[in-house]
Amino acid sequence: MWPNNIDFDDIAKQYGTPCYVYNKNSIVQNWNAFSRTFSNIPHQICYAVKANSNLAVLHILAKLGSGFDIVSGGELARVLKAGGDPHKVVFSGVGKQDHEILSALEADINCFNIESVFELDQINRLAQSVNKTAPISLRINPDIPIQSHRYIATGLKENKFGIPIEEAVTLYQYAKTLPNLTILGIACHLGSQIQDFEPYLIALHKLLNLIDQLAKENIMISQCDIGGGYSVRYQAEENFDIGHFGEKIMAEFKNRNLKLLVEPGRAIVAQSGVLLTRVISTKTQSGKHFAIVDGAMNDLIRPALYEAYHEIIPCHPRDGVAVSYDVVGPVCETGDFLGHNRKLCLEANDLLLVLNTGAYGFVMSSNYNSRPRCAEIMVDGNKNYLIRSRETLESLWENEICLPE
Repeated sequence: MWPNNIDFDDIAKQYGTPCYVYNKNSIVQNWNAFSRTFSNIPHQICYAVKANSNLAVLHILAKLGSGFDIVSGGELARVLKAGGDPHKVVFSGVGKQDHEILSALEADINCFNIESVFELDQINRLAQSVNKTAPISLRINPDIPIQSHRYIATGLKENKFGIPIEEAVTLYQYAKTLPNLTILGIACHLGSQIQDFEPYLIALHKLLNLIDQLAKENIMISQCDIGGGYSVRYQAEENFDIGHFGEKIMAEFKNRNLKLLVEPGRAIVAQSGVLLTRVISTKTQSGKHFAIVDGAMNDLIRPALYEAYHEIIPCHPRDGVAVSYDVVGPVCETGDFLGHNRKLCLEANDLLLVLNTGAYGFVMSSNYNSRPRCAEIMVDGNKNYLIRSRETLESLWENEICLPE
């Protein structure tokens, strides 16, 4: 989804490297694909802010009519700053703090996705303190395995997320007794990088059966949030077939007075972004070749954290014999790598693109080794826009205070 006319040399010259570069057109196309898929039923696309929370990205999606799935008060503040509609915001997460809940109540968000009985009491108490009624869904943990990295599976009984499905009716009955809560919906989230339809359909059947059971208890559910986690292709995976999936989902919603919520994040922004990095030097040691680049694990931690694969390609392929390089950064860790065993023909100063880094890239970056976080750039047609400035050295310590002499 990248046009061929993007001048990465010019971007590197203007903004330096490493930097993240995003393609606006790709973001818009991906969001529209989700919206079209479910156009025949009441629905709301709630973009998962944690995937990429840059204000420019959120503003683009807000203008498209997107809702937002948030997991912190900071993400809510970003959505509001970017012009997002608070009535299209759902607040997930297991550790909502009082000040975050109060901010969400003040903003009048669509729904809190409740993760525990403690949280039911917490939100009811806080809503009562500000004379509000909080709309809620219970996030159900359906105990469904997925084929994904264990760190990004969220729908198993051993995970910290959600309410065991066997306890759901009891908790809904309890929620109904709390005066400052309004039961709106039901939610679940299975994890991330899910390639198969089947786990979603199994989960949805469980949720719909639970909705029918609740109706017999005179507890009426009006919205059903089936979460996100739709896979994108990094290496051997397949892009999730959202069109075919949508047909199956809409068939389940037929003849039901129920609004569908989906929470794509990665599927909208991952393939819309690249990390642009420059080769500092090459090195051969004990027969092993290293390409040392200015991007590092503090800029993109997914390879070190998840052993994630990102394709790495040169901006300007060279003629010559390619050798197998480990593409590594300057951070003082053996785990500081962007890719292992990549066949490349390189020289110092070459520009490389680390592909599909629009999700869980900059948002997970850090200042480790006292490295300023990099710039973010948005490409819109034939124009480039700086959407986050590179941090300065002074910014590294601007909130730090030395002890008095």
